[in-house]
Amino acid sequence: MIIRDAKEEEIPAIREQRVEAYRDHIQSIPEEHWKALKKAISSKADQQPGVELIVSEIDESIVGSIALFPAKTDAYEGYVDTLDYPEIRVLSVSPETRGRGIATALIDECIKRTKAKGYNFIGLHTGEFMNDAISLYERYGFERLPQHDFQPANDGIIVKAFRLSI
Repeated sequence: MIIRDAKEEEIPAIREQRVEAYRDHIQSIPEEHWKALKKAISSKADQQPGVELIVSEIDESIVGSIALFPAKTDAYEGYVDTLDYPEIRVLSVSPETRGRGIATALIDECIKRTKAKGYNFIGLHTGEFMNDAISLYERYGFERLPQHDFQPANDGIIVKAFRLSI
């Protein structure tokens, strides 16, 4: 497995892969929430200055990706105040390659990069319906920060905030 920065020409395919990876959640959320989620994960937010779009490659194929937003960046398009530490966003792994440590490798890379920049924390947000993701983050030791939660579709579904001390 190779972890590296994404190339400009790979971005459209990465966004498509994200949508496919998140499609698992369609049955557990209302249609309007899915539309809002799909719009968010397909947006150009990952092309803001300073955002690092990172991929995992196996056998010359991209099998996962993650975006690392710098501290004090609008990672959530106005839903959350800017935070004093970097934020992980849009972690995705292609469904056919799950269970091979890809998500862990991508998170580890974000933590490594965040430490190298001198930060003591790294954060993220995830939908309350993303049980596997929440379990993964809790295993890492991410702690809840409910004061930074938000509701993107005003439908009662919470996007939960987490932060890890590194």
